Amino acid sequence: MRVILYTGKGGVGKTSIAACTAAHIAARGKSVLIVSTDEAHSLSDSFDIKLGNSPKEIAENLYGMEIDTVIENEMAWGNIKAYFKQLLTLKAKDGIETEELLVFPGVGELLSLIKIKEIYDEGLYDVLIVDCAPTGETMSLLKFPDVFRGWMEKLFPIKRKAAKLAGPIVESTTKIPMPKDEVFAEMEKLYAKIDELHELMMDKKVVSIRIVTTPEKIVIKEAKRSFSYLHLYDYNVDAIIINKIFPKDSMEGYFNAWTKLQEQSLKDIKESFKGLPVFKVELMDKELRCYSMLEQVGSQIYKEHLPEDILFQDKIFEVQKLQEGYSLNIHIPFVDKKELKLSQQGDELTLTIKNEKRCFTLPQKLRNHEISTAKYEDNQLKIYYLPQNQD
Repeated sequence: MRVILYTGKGGVGKTSIAACTAAHIAARGKSVLIVSTDEAHSLSDSFDIKLGNSPKEIAENLYGMEIDTVIENEMAWGNIKAYFKQLLTLKAKDGIETEELLVFPGVGELLSLIKIKEIYDEGLYDVLIVDCAPTGETMSLLKFPDVFRGWMEKLFPIKRKAAKLAGPIVESTTKIPMPKDEVFAEMEKLYAKIDELHELMMDKKVVSIRIVTTPEKIVIKEAKRSFSYLHLYDYNVDAIIINKIFPKDSMEGYFNAWTKLQEQSLKDIKESFKGLPVFKVELMDKELRCYSMLEQVGSQIYKEHLPEDILFQDKIFEVQKLQEGYSLNIHIPFVDKKELKLSQQGDELTLTIKNEKRCFTLPQKLRNHEISTAKYEDNQLKIYYLPQNQD
């Protein structure tokens, strides 16, 4: 099964583009499921059909669903949540405040991704298209598997075996309930799902991300930032879609001033994302909705391209052997080097770009080597390592 995620700044029309893609692929005979992970779902509006938390047929070969994170929350970690609730109500009454404290940031996004993994494992469709939340939330969703494990290990420092042995003593002396066996079982299951999810998301032969933008400077800047951050997490972006381009005949009169601005923006996108396929969609004279119209626009967007294919793949990380030592090259375009921070502790490298931080486990050949210097040029961060005999 092929998995394609569509993301972009709020209001760029990513839901419409995702829907057009799904309709176009389905019309050519492949079975497609389109899924919305955005809590403010609008997929139902695009197809003019009510969708829910399970796949519903929209047209021949095409199915849709809008993930309900409340339902998925209870199914995925009801026992863990119940244990936290027990801790929170030890010295206080149960109330609405407790329920609000149990809404952990990012868990909804994580459960949406886990649901996508479950759909992938079932293998009922040829293509799975994901209409993601706006860019910021999508970045949280994609980096959350990395963060969640460390977060839970801090909350559950005691292991299952230790809880069985020491639990009765701890409970009797501290009056704090220990996690029961079913809580640990659920946690282990969740860990396994997260590991499998991470493995799937890193499979560039299966998963790719497409960024939807519009020809406006502020939106293009956001698209560039997203592209950089996605590269930081080693996700494959295989296309850029420019939506809501003003047709030439609409730029006369009042909108004439937009002509030059739009031309400059389109040129900026072409030059900035050189090598990546860039697809253009003109602003419609009517609302883009209903299957037949979505399918028609989908065929116009991709023309001779097959949207279910991997349209582009870039090598983001590369270890290069030098005459003396090694260099680790990381391809992260559109970054201000003043916002780059780099540190290494043992076999772990930490790279920070503004608000985004990523920890890497170094390849075996770079472990026990010391960083000599680093520089950012030509959209690449090059980290140079001394040979071992100079450490």
